[in-house]
Amino acid sequence: MTTITIDDVEYALDSLSEDAKNQFASLQFVDQKLAQLNAEAAVYQTARIGYANALNAALPKKSEAKSKH
Repeated sequence: MTTITIDDVEYALDSLSEDAKNQFASLQFVDQKLAQLNAEAAVYQTARIGYANALNAALPKKSEAKSKH
């Protein structure tokens, strides 16, 4: 028998109504999508840091930038 815990209360999954089972499945789906989006956001943040570092390395040094003005 599979049980789930919601708000510190255990429920037998088989004993839940169809509506409750559907809501639980939807909640699991959304949680999985949020985890996926968070993982993607971490990848994009890492890429952003890399691009910012590459840009910083490609820019003229501060002393060079000042002498050109």
